[in-house]
Amino acid sequence: MRGEARKIVVKILIKDEKGQALVMVLILLLVSGLIIGPLLSYMGNGLNIGSVYEGRTAELYAADAGVEDAVWQIEQGIGLCPNQSTNYAILDVNGKSVDVTITATPLNAVGNLTLTYRVVATATGDGIGTEIEAYIKGVNPYGDYAGLLGQVLTSQGEITLKPHTEVDPPEGEHGPEEYYEGDWPPAGELEEWYLNDVAGGTHYYEDTEINLNGVSDELGPLYVDGELDIVNTSSTPATLTLTGTVYITGDTQIYGPSSTEPYKLTLDLNGQTIFVASDSSKYALEIKKCNIIGPGIIIAVGGVYFAPKAPVGMTDPIFIMSVEGETFLQPNGDFYGSIAGSVEVQLQPGSSVSYPEGGFDDYELNFLIGIKMLIFHIASWEVTPLSREEFS
Repeated sequence: MRGEARKIVVKILIKDEKGQALVMVLILLLVSGLIIGPLLSYMGNGLNIGSVYEGRTAELYAADAGVEDAVWQIEQGIGLCPNQSTNYAILDVNGKSVDVTITATPLNAVGNLTLTYRVVATATGDGIGTEIEAYIKGVNPYGDYAGLLGQVLTSQGEITLKPHTEVDPPEGEHGPEEYYEGDWPPAGELEEWYLNDVAGGTHYYEDTEINLNGVSDELGPLYVDGELDIVNTSSTPATLTLTGTVYITGDTQIYGPSSTEPYKLTLDLNGQTIFVASDSSKYALEIKKCNIIGPGIIIAVGGVYFAPKAPVGMTDPIFIMSVEGETFLQPNGDFYGSIAGSVEVQLQPGSSVSYPEGGFDDYELNFLIGIKMLIFHIASWEVTPLSREEFS
């Protein structure tokens, strides 16, 4: 009986909870009704703001692309003198149009060479826009070593003139410069500079011999990772004409067969450069028993033995240099040009070493003279969001 009484009480309690769930549902509906409106409004505003930010971001990227394009234009040689400007448009970048203005400023200018440019890139779309103002600065990564070509003999050490050697001019502005205190190029800087010249040329990765064998030929740009011999073993005269830089990492010899004049090998530098990266002190580069025609440049990091046994460069001058070693000059006749290194000159009686009257200014020699290359980078960068009113 007691068990039955308990069951009756429980059934009564359960029956008394009817309608409780409905109350909770009504409360939830009421709360939802109160917050759904503001929530939807907030979400709508967020979507609108996101769209605005997305548009602004697209404009920013488009304007930045305009600046990058301007840097590329400047690197290609835009040809603006200080205070001159140019303007152009890029029609579709991220769905935006970009107006670019490049102005050559007089800041740090060298004559008509501009080193700093002002770039304004404006990206527009849907009646609003973003403007970037940037200053692009050019930096010369290489030194200026024009002083090395400024006199007939240049040395950081001793200049030795053997008997019967005449130097013209003997002294003064273009005369011998012993214990030269100007800038002297590091070997690594010259190596980097001339490597750029042969990047697209012929490459040999072992010791190499180029034998004309009586047939004239052209050479360059050329890179040899090893030793190089340039010879003519034939009794038939032949000329090797350079058409680009010749870069050799190992010891180098250039010579013709033993014979009386006329010599059987002629090297026509043709305004080009021979660069030997070997640092052998005796000798990284040997040139003997041949004719040399200028203008041109001959450089070795190590010692240079220059004994072509014929007058050298009498029409156009030649520059010869040992960066870290001795330059030993012993032609069988006059020499016309400039010599740098720890210089020792020994000429035949009646012969002379002479400097060109106008210097090397009239010859576009491939040497680090003045500003040969500029690397441009963004020195400052300022973003300005533009309003609709600014386009009205």
